[in-house]
Amino acid sequence: MRFAPGCPTPTTSACSLSAPQLRRFDQWSARRASEFGLTHAQHQLLLAIRGHADPRGPTIGDIAGYLLVRHHTAVELADRTQELGLVVRKRDRDDRRLVRLALTAKGRGRIRALTTAHLDELRTLVPLLAALVEDDRYAAKLSRRDTS
Repeated sequence: MRFAPGCPTPTTSACSLSAPQLRRFDQWSARRASEFGLTHAQHQLLLAIRGHADPRGPTIGDIAGYLLVRHHTAVELADRTQELGLVVRKRDRDDRRLVRLALTAKGRGRIRALTTAHLDELRTLVPLLAALVEDDRYAAKLSRRDTS
């Protein structure tokens, strides 16, 4: 991979070259979510619930942290997604003050279909991501050489 003239490091150059491709993927993802009757944010919510490590499900606070939104925004997003029948709220068995989110069968089906499409599209980014990793290794190698 060639680096842009005047770029301070190979990684900076590779990142700037990859940014448009990553933005295109994000826009593609939003269009795909729309084709499945979801907003991009609702798709991200389903992913956050599906990927949550705790089998009891995430709380609204967890979701707000994952999606980098305020608590009330996560509540509104969960409300709209629940109206579509894709998620349910459940009281935590151990701490009744907590409400956790879970996917419904319909929500699991929707995320499964979207994930299949996304994995296919992400495979097209493998060469780009591999180049970024390689460029990062090269930059680290140069950095170590400069400090010794």
